[in-house]
Amino acid sequence: MTGPLCDLLPAGAEPGNPASLADQPAGEALRWIPVLTTFEAAVRATGLAEELTREVTILAPTDDAFAGKFSRTNLDELLLRDTDELRGLLRDHLVAGALPVAGLVAAGTVTTVAGTRLTVTGVGPGARLGDQAETVCADYRAGAARIHVINEVLGDLPTTAGQDDDGHPAH
Repeated sequence: MTGPLCDLLPAGAEPGNPASLADQPAGEALRWIPVLTTFEAAVRATGLAEELTREVTILAPTDDAFAGKFSRTNLDELLLRDTDELRGLLRDHLVAGALPVAGLVAAGTVTTVAGTRLTVTGVGPGARLGDQAETVCADYRAGAARIHVINEVLGDLPTTAGQDDDGHPAH
């Protein structure tokens, strides 16, 4: 486990500590990582938990990353009504094969399940994904998957954070 956020997450004998998640399916393990509640809710809303039982690398944005990308109204719409669009967004956060962060960096580029190519470069013990995101706590093991917590939402959905409910800039 490497990254600046790791120290703030469950450790030792606390529920959700990395060792306790290793044998759980990734969809279940996501519930125990407290900074991933939005990502975990999105996985449930889109029915993607089954896809996470395979060998897959999960690039999971933090709750703060979602809040920085989407307005509350926009996020609610995605979770409740636009689940196909949300499923596409989540697939931009999945890479076939359970790669540790060092494996991502060694590959240099990866292609997401959605077909997006990401350049991966090393940043300290972590990785930078394209010009968008960095790992903030990498290398959770969960079932056949690897979970890397990242600080930005990937994909090409428009940023709506800072807009009020009618889609106009908040005052």
